[in-house]
Amino acid sequence: MTTPTPLKISWEQYQHLYEEITVPAKTVLLEEGKISRYAYYIQEGAIRLWFNNKGKDTTFQFFFEGEGVSSIESFRTGKPSTYAIETITACKLLKISKENMDVILESIPGYRVQLEEVIFQRLLHYSKLFISHIKYTPQERYEALLAEEPHLLQRVPLQYVASYLGITPVSLSRIRNKLNQ
Repeated sequence: MTTPTPLKISWEQYQHLYEEITVPAKTVLLEEGKISRYAYYIQEGAIRLWFNNKGKDTTFQFFFEGEGVSSIESFRTGKPSTYAIETITACKLLKISKENMDVILESIPGYRVQLEEVIFQRLLHYSKLFISHIKYTPQERYEALLAEEPHLLQRVPLQYVASYLGITPVSLSRIRNKLNQ
């Protein structure tokens, strides 16, 4: 399967459908258990997806500039989200409602296909994350992160990186010290 060529879209004609917002770090855009009514496009900043796991927060994905984020399942079905969306840093975002997103999906030929590819890539990410937690040791997961997504370590607080890797911050510190020797 080939990735669709990014569409050249004149977003100015759709400005009335989305809102530009600026929010501080640690802003919860969607609470776990609430219905997702908005999707966001990140112009500046970093966002994480996380859920409460028996009192511990577990981060499972990060988003940065040029990426869209929502609780896709909740946004599409109208059912409560199984996770929260929270800004890591101050963010400049474009915010769009489901109704307005539907207008855009119907108005721009090829946009639905492009969005489906983004959703497919997200599914691949989840599959890889799931398998890595079963198949690899924490050190191997950290080494893969270093090799594949080193920017995360520069932009994301280590407690979120540890959570993403499925380990404690202390364990992450030990792994980092071991590899730096």
